[in-house]
Amino acid sequence: MPAESAIRLVSIYPMLLGTYGDGGNLRVLTMRARLRGFEVEPVELDAGEPVPDGADVYLLGGGEDDAQVAAARALRHDGGLARAVDRGAVVFGVCAGYQLLGKAFPGSNGVLEAGLELLDVTTARLPKRAVGELLAEPVSSSGVALAQPLTGYENHAGGTTLGAGAHPLARVRAGVGNGIDRLEGAVQGRILGTYLHGPGLARNPELADLLLSWVVEAPLPPLDLPAVDALRAERLATVKPE
Repeated sequence: MPAESAIRLVSIYPMLLGTYGDGGNLRVLTMRARLRGFEVEPVELDAGEPVPDGADVYLLGGGEDDAQVAAARALRHDGGLARAVDRGAVVFGVCAGYQLLGKAFPGSNGVLEAGLELLDVTTARLPKRAVGELLAEPVSSSGVALAQPLTGYENHAGGTTLGAGAHPLARVRAGVGNGIDRLEGAVQGRILGTYLHGPGLARNPELADLLLSWVVEAPLPPLDLPAVDALRAERLATVKPE
C-alpha cells in the first residue's frame, strides 16, 4: 500500500448489521490507524447503496434473522463485496455478518438461506441459543499471528461448520463459539469471521491491528493505550476457562 494512500474502511449496512456494539469496530480501526499516522476514509453504507469495490476493509456486524436475510440478498445482487474480495480486500464479519459470508445460514423460518459463498462455512440451528461471554485461544492452523486470548460476547442460534477451505480462528475456552468441535470463528485468506461482539475489535486490539497489518502489508508498531488495556483486563477477569 503506498504511504500516501488513505486506508478505506466500509461498514456495510450498520442499520441492519450493527447489534451489540458492532458499529464500534469501524471507529476502533479508524482510531488505531490514525494514531499511527495513516490517513483513513471511513464510510457507513446504508442498505440499498451500492457497495464500492475499491475499499481496503469491509466490516459486517450482527443482526436479527430478517435483517440478515435482507442484507445477504442485497449483497448477492450487488456483487461489490465479491469483487472486492477477488482483488484482495480484507473482510471482517461478526455473528450474522460471519454467517452470511458463508455458503448458507438459517433464516427466521428455519429454511436455509443462500450466503455469499466468500467463506467456506455453513451454518445451521444450534439445539440451544448461545448467550454469554466467549473466551477463545487463537490456534496456529489459522495462519494468523495472534498471541493473546480472544474475548467477546456471543448471542446467536447458529452453529457454524468449517469446510476444507477455511481454518478455525481459535479454540473455545469458555462459551460456545461455532458450536462445532469447540472451535471459534474462521479465517480464509483475508476474510475473518467470528462470534465476538463487544465490539470485538475494542476488546481485542491485537485482532484490530492484524486486519490493519493485512492492509498495509507490514507489522504495526504497538500503541500505548492504558484505557484499552484496562478494559481488556476487566473483561478477561470475568470469565473462567471451562
